[in-house]
Amino acid sequence: MVGFKATDVPPTATVKFLGAGTAACIADLITFPLDTAKVRLQIQGERQGPARAVASAQYRGVLGTILTMVRTEGPRSLYNGLVAGLQRQMSFASVRIGLYDSVKQFYTKGSEHAGIGSRLLAGSTTGALAVAVAQPTDVVKVRFQAQARAGSGRRYQSTVDAYKTIAREEGFRGLWKGTSPNVARNAIVNCAELVTYDLIKDALLKANLMTDDLPCHFTSAFGAGFCTTVIASPVDVVKTRYMNSAPGQYSSAGHCALTMLHKEGPRAFYKGFMPSFLRLGSWNVVMFVTYEQLKRALMAACTSQEAPF
Repeated sequence: MVGFKATDVPPTATVKFLGAGTAACIADLITFPLDTAKVRLQIQGERQGPARAVASAQYRGVLGTILTMVRTEGPRSLYNGLVAGLQRQMSFASVRIGLYDSVKQFYTKGSEHAGIGSRLLAGSTTGALAVAVAQPTDVVKVRFQAQARAGSGRRYQSTVDAYKTIAREEGFRGLWKGTSPNVARNAIVNCAELVTYDLIKDALLKANLMTDDLPCHFTSAFGAGFCTTVIASPVDVVKTRYMNSAPGQYSSAGHCALTMLHKEGPRAFYKGFMPSFLRLGSWNVVMFVTYEQLKRALMAACTSQEAPF
């Protein structure tokens, strides 16, 4: 057995809720530069046609984007929007990941054998619910990641300033900009991420290929990250473009998608695919491995406190 040993008592909903938010924050701290590179690549060329966008591309590839940002804006630019990102994960991941098992049990009426339909329904529910809670933090995070640190074109000076400026200039609706594509994205992401992780892990355990420890969690998380990237990339690009757009640039998320298709072609929907995969793959590995260990550690601590002397 690698890592903390599984306890006889299953983790409570509170342990899962706190563990998911904490694990997601740890994963964000480690993978945030890849997420920032992904955002820069996704918004690149949005005001140009495909030919001009390719010719004038400032960022080329994951490593090239990171090196360009470090050279022109400094290393700290890779962590633009980190505060909002951590705020987002504590509220967002706690709901979409921490409540997944509870909602799944609700749909299966307590049965231990959950079908694919119940898992998909639970993933969609917690994904959409998480957006309703954490959308403003996501808007601020994307805006920060998109803005260049160098020059006078910075839109926001701090996280608090971003919340205030968006509310003042765009109204409170501005803080909820992109909710529709984000609900769609996170319903898809949650289903692909949690359900795939669930299914891969169950298959490995039932086939006795692995035991319920770190190697199993690592393999399941990596597979979940790849599947999620392939399925969710188009919606993710539209979400990023729409959230970062100036007021009036796009009338809706659908208009944003059609504009991308017309100006840049179908390949635009997979802009930033490699950093998305590197980020989601590594994020999933760190998050799920940490989450599984945190659940066991917290339950072990609770059990030891309750044990009689």
